[in-house]
Amino acid sequence: MRQTRYQNIADELRRRLESGDLGSSRLLPSEADLSEQYAASRVTVRRALEVLREEGLVDSRQGFGWFVATDPLRQTLGRLGTIERQLADEGVVSTRRILDFRFVSAPPRARQVLGCDTVLRVRRLNLADGEPFALVTVWCPEQLGAELSRADVERSPFYELLAVPLGGATQTIGAAAASGSDADLLHVPVGSPLLRCERITRSVEGDPVLVSEHLFPGHLTVFEVDLPHVEASIAPSGLRLVE
Repeated sequence: MRQTRYQNIADELRRRLESGDLGSSRLLPSEADLSEQYAASRVTVRRALEVLREEGLVDSRQGFGWFVATDPLRQTLGRLGTIERQLADEGVVSTRRILDFRFVSAPPRARQVLGCDTVLRVRRLNLADGEPFALVTVWCPEQLGAELSRADVERSPFYELLAVPLGGATQTIGAAAASGSDADLLHVPVGSPLLRCERITRSVEGDPVLVSEHLFPGHLTVFEVDLPHVEASIAPSGLRLVE
């Protein structure tokens, strides 16, 4: 039986996926771009993509468009850990790229939490199997960051470098939209949904020693928390309204 146009396009896209031309978690060209590439209507292209979605090869999400299907990394909220350790537990090769390393005047939030006027600011891009996975900014008090180098933070997590024993941390997770610069680094469309995690890490004495912001593309990660006890309410644990 002769194949229809959308089946031919689905076959070609499937071949590109199998050959690695479109890597894991990577965004596909837009429907408009695919329509131009294959000289077909967007309706035909969408039908081809829906065939691949039924096969579990691609998926789509509002604000992202179509992307190569993958199981999102599940990050557990019940323990203090690093992105690298969580990726390694999933069998994913993790690398980090330092984008900025400098001492700066503390922004209002870091000054409020850390109680200092000057901080070491480190901005980095975390990659999973070579693909952008998280954009992280860390603020560290000048006194603690004075002995650190760019090579140190590129090689090891802050948790392994600080000269103070660490206790726990508080994480606040919400939604954000990708700015132009963030979108370029994370390879997502401008305005696409991000998960934003602010983490305040404390010493064993309870003093804040790090403030960090983690931005994750919304289609690549989910956060999990175990709820060992059943309560009357079905609202998510820790939910609060933003004022």
